[in-house]
Amino acid sequence: MGGMVRTPLTPEERERGERLGRLLREARGPRSMAEVAAEAGVSAETLRKIETGRAPTPAFFTVAALGAALGLSMDELAARCAPVGV
Repeated sequence: MGGMVRTPLTPEERERGERLGRLLREARGPRSMAEVAAEAGVSAETLRKIETGRAPTPAFFTVAALGAALGLSMDELAARCAPVGV
């Protein structure tokens, strides 16, 4: 990997990423990562990174597509993953 310089994540971003990952894992339940990723039109690798908190600031489109595949509304996702104290 080269080319893109990543700015370090703030603790808030990291925590939000972990919450999002947990929420998606719970919602996915027994379904395979590959199945959910395919339905959402994202790569399984992308889903894995988000679920493990390694992609804490995924694109809005990606989150929306995963939410739709998992039956989660954007309201639900936003409420569960919003920064604390806002």
